[in-house]
Amino acid sequence: MGVNMIEDDGYSSLKDLKLKIMNHEADFNGSFSVCFWLYLPAESSTFPSTILHQHNSDINSSAPFLALTVNKEMMLYPIHSIPQEAPHSNQMEIPHAKSKTEVPLNKWVHIGCEVSTDIIRLYINGEIMGEMHATCSSDSLKNLSLFGANEDNSIEGYVRGVEILPIMSSIKNYFVKDPPWQLHVDGLNATDIEEDSEGVWTVVGGKASCRRKFSLDVVLTDACGHSVTKEMEVVASLIYADNGAHVEKSDDSEAPLLTSYDGIEFASWDRPSKLVNGRASFKLKISQLSSKCDNKLFRIKFSIPKMEKGYPFLEAFSRSIRCISRNNTTRPSTLIWKRSTSAMHAVNGTSWFDGDSVEPMNNIVHEAKPTPSSKRVKLGQANPFVTLKSDNSSKQWNQQSHEDDKPNGRTLNLEARQETHEQSYNSSCDSDSSEATNSCKSNASNGSPVSDLTVFKYCLGNLTEKSHLLKDLATSASEKDVMDFAMQVSQFSGCLHHRDQIRISKRMIDDGTKVWNLLSQNNYHVLWDNMIPVLRDQFMKISCCRNRILAQQDFEVLRRIGGCQELVAQENFEKLWCWLYPVAFSLSQNGLNEMWDSRWIEGIITKEEAESSLHGPGNSLVDPGTFVLRFPTSRSWPHPDAGNLIVTYVGSDFVIHHRLLSLNFFHSSGGKLLKEMLLEEHDLSRLGRITTRSLRFV
Repeated sequence: MGVNMIEDDGYSSLKDLKLKIMNHEADFNGSFSVCFWLYLPAESSTFPSTILHQHNSDINSSAPFLALTVNKEMMLYPIHSIPQEAPHSNQMEIPHAKSKTEVPLNKWVHIGCEVSTDIIRLYINGEIMGEMHATCSSDSLKNLSLFGANEDNSIEGYVRGVEILPIMSSIKNYFVKDPPWQLHVDGLNATDIEEDSEGVWTVVGGKASCRRKFSLDVVLTDACGHSVTKEMEVVASLIYADNGAHVEKSDDSEAPLLTSYDGIEFASWDRPSKLVNGRASFKLKISQLSSKCDNKLFRIKFSIPKMEKGYPFLEAFSRSIRCISRNNTTRPSTLIWKRSTSAMHAVNGTSWFDGDSVEPMNNIVHEAKPTPSSKRVKLGQANPFVTLKSDNSSKQWNQQSHEDDKPNGRTLNLEARQETHEQSYNSSCDSDSSEATNSCKSNASNGSPVSDLTVFKYCLGNLTEKSHLLKDLATSASEKDVMDFAMQVSQFSGCLHHRDQIRISKRMIDDGTKVWNLLSQNNYHVLWDNMIPVLRDQFMKISCCRNRILAQQDFEVLRRIGGCQELVAQENFEKLWCWLYPVAFSLSQNGLNEMWDSRWIEGIITKEEAESSLHGPGNSLVDPGTFVLRFPTSRSWPHPDAGNLIVTYVGSDFVIHHRLLSLNFFHSSGGKLLKEMLLEEHDLSRLGRITTRSLRFV
């Protein structure tokens, strides 16, 4: 092993696992327990398969001991009680202890097996998942050996922390002892990346004068989700999504993937990024276009180059990426869904929920095209939250904002836009543009102290630039000026939904500053555990919800959104606050409060959790029309969709869909309940509720 290599730290292949149950490792009855961490890659394993074989040298026989069914359920067999094959369907009646849940792939799982002369127990992640009474003699355990899947098996796996214990020892204690590591891509902190309806990321690449920088973070955690603070480096490389082959250099011999440091570009493999508190940040550019590679999709592979072996759990992959040129840049946010003409007449000419076709709507106010990134107007450096004075109470603010949302003799459309990850999108959108233009002309203040140049900068800026400008504006402008500015932006951009994020900005920044000052007491960091009760109280105060508080699972998602460690910096708090405040403010509006308290709105769950909940036994989809409501974790202030709702549902085509709903239409619907409006949609029939392990219906 080279001097610069990192030791494997106890990781080994499942096929290399060999255990002999020695007499001194069993108690006086010959009983014993064995436990270990198991990692099964999804790409290189087929099922059913045997995980561990049992072998007794006295009788020269071998049989499965631990196996996975075709549905990836774990099965533990008594000593020498089954045939020598893996558990095919025609052998399912043979006595065994079996888990009731699917064993996840591409993830570390702690497995425990307890064997005695009268009972066997199967543990997964420290909990008993199956047991059965079985009789075997103590003599059959004396010369017992366990060994991993051999070359004839079609399963590949990795193990760590293998322990053989007396049966009196607690397997649960070993579940939390020295858990293994895994590298992940933190998609919640990705910036300047768009996502289409199929989950494919889109970035702008190509020539040096055209390509745009985007950011991705990777995190190294243990199997319990805690950050690993070991000093290591992570390197990024560009591969093809279909076969995993590395992308070749372009015609000008430029590296396909570049990383940016202090404005200078390097080949990504020449400049690894260091893990700091378990997190490594990358600022990347792609020089190779998909159109020049047979329209193939790419992925970014992250790995730890100095590991002695290339373990799959210490590699992480981005989603599929389509790299396009600047001229082909698309803006998915400009699409709204329209039904057939007859369906539109049924709802007075408006469509508020997704039909089948996707059509772009032309904007009356012409879209302001972004200038090249190298010439984009910069709005200054990010300022921390500043202390503001506010004379209005939360109730007055909510009432004022809601009154301003009321239509002026017209009906607002409820947009149903695709959920796209638009951290870099430009602000002009194609909502109900004529509505916005007319409304704004009648409401904008003619004497606003905010200059047209500021309005122009805001409309052209990306989300980061919008955030900086609004923070600056909050320090110098009155609340009335901010409201007028919101109307001016709506008039210029031609859509109404931008204004909501501007309207709440002054109060949001003011409250955020007070909360941080309360937590930090002039310190640079705050303990995460100390933040939880304060955030819980603030959420209830802003949302006016009394019957449903934030649960521990909600805080786990919030922690990921903010990128928070055990010690939370102000930057991470602000990132969390910019997501949480718009959500809480939306819930304070009429009608949504009750839906949150009754769990009609699931709320703080990820897209992946929502999709997983719509799968039933055997990983099959639940009935079409089943849906859950959630807030998008990729939408933070000042994104115009922050605080809006997404309906995730199983369509009639047996595909999971995600539709983003604008709440402005609901608030202008004349008192009609959102529950009723949702259930009137032909694509939605019943609400699904997420439990700890399954979806139940109401």
